[in-house]
Amino acid sequence: MRTPAELADALPYLLGYCPEDSIVLVALHDRGGRGRFGGRARLGIPASPDDWESVAGQLAQGLVWGSERRGARPEQIVAYVCQEPGEGETGRQVMERLLPLAHELRVQCGRLDVPVIEALCISDGRFWSYCCENPGCCPAEGLPMGLPGTSVLAAAATYAGLQVRGSLRELRARLQPWETAAALEQEAALDAGSMALVPRMLDGTSRAEVAEETVQLARQVMSRLAEAPFVSGAFMADLRDDGLLRNDEAATLILGLQDRSTRDRAAEWMEGDEATLALRLWRALARRCVGPYGEHAAAPLTLAGWVAWSTGDDLEAREALAMALGSDPSYLFARLLHQAINEGLDPESIRRCLRAERDGRARPPAERLVEAQSIDGDGGGADVSESVAGSRARRRELPAGDADDGSLPTQELRKSPLPSRRLPTGGTAPGAGRTGGTRPPTAGRAGVRRRGTSGRGVSSGGSGTKGEV
Repeated sequence: MRTPAELADALPYLLGYCPEDSIVLVALHDRGGRGRFGGRARLGIPASPDDWESVAGQLAQGLVWGSERRGARPEQIVAYVCQEPGEGETGRQVMERLLPLAHELRVQCGRLDVPVIEALCISDGRFWSYCCENPGCCPAEGLPMGLPGTSVLAAAATYAGLQVRGSLRELRARLQPWETAAALEQEAALDAGSMALVPRMLDGTSRAEVAEETVQLARQVMSRLAEAPFVSGAFMADLRDDGLLRNDEAATLILGLQDRSTRDRAAEWMEGDEATLALRLWRALARRCVGPYGEHAAAPLTLAGWVAWSTGDDLEAREALAMALGSDPSYLFARLLHQAINEGLDPESIRRCLRAERDGRARPPAERLVEAQSIDGDGGGADVSESVAGSRARRRELPAGDADDGSLPTQELRKSPLPSRRLPTGGTAPGAGRTGGTRPPTAGRAGVRRRGTSGRGVSSGGSGTKGEV
């Protein structure tokens, strides 16, 4: 690919989806005179131009440093800015408005000694080059994008089995809470479930019973999903799954998964057909975390992200985990998974950990008792109020996110060689991915999430620094 048109057409295939409101940098490598694409990095376009310089520097550093860690510093970079026109705005006006941003990208990459050989603006079905001044090649009115799927690259990608999905907005919609009248009924079911389940989960004698009931109910729902007839399209598939899950069942599962050990057992459904069914269930539960129960979505969203990563879908994994962190920024399992994906780690180490935990439950009770006593003696056991409800008062006494210290998958992730350098995060920035969720205030016993009316809003759209590397 040598022309701006070919580079513009390549972008959805390089990312696996059609970017919106995004800055994208793509690394280029030269091996023996043959160029190839390398790493990609994406951030949302900040609403304020005052932030463009810092965001451009962050993105350039993330791409170059990430490439260096993987042993291949890029020789060149292609930059893209993608944004649809606002009301009364044209694509050309978008291009002119984003010109300073494109300039900052070129400057920041140049400071790292990696030149930007092409910078493109894609808007309103057309593209413009910020580098080519030849009107015969790149006219001022821009050039139309090719029809999707008609280019040589599209044919090659199809032959290779690569798929271009819809927009990130469409992907996130599958995980966002209901905003229909049905949300009120689900909220009432969550209120009733909290009254019935939380006291049992805080009671050491009945906590294990609740965990077992939660796991068994999840298995029953997954079996129901497996028997459902096939429907085409993500939207219709989600409607089908929503109809197969009762409000009281969803409430029981959402509340039960607030227990860390129960969540880790559910994470074992990570391979084969079981993973496909589990992912459908976690999506459905995330959609049921309505109203003041938005924070409870951290568990099903993290499970959705984990299963997606385990089955090779890094895109959905990043988005789900970023949305989990939007629901609860201190959710350590989501934070570590999010970072591991961005660093290109292999999920097999986590799968081995979960397989070992599953196999361990099959051992004789005496052996498991000895192991449990050893863990408790080392301070790794779960604190019930912390794992069930994540009390903010308790969390203020701990380093951020340390409420999940005892989780075996979390311990395994902490052993991974993750760098300390701060990089742009994947998918959507933590805190910016989920709409409709609120953080309810703590009331009553410490560690119990109660229904509340106040909370923080979670922003979405293009004003944050959403990103992936």
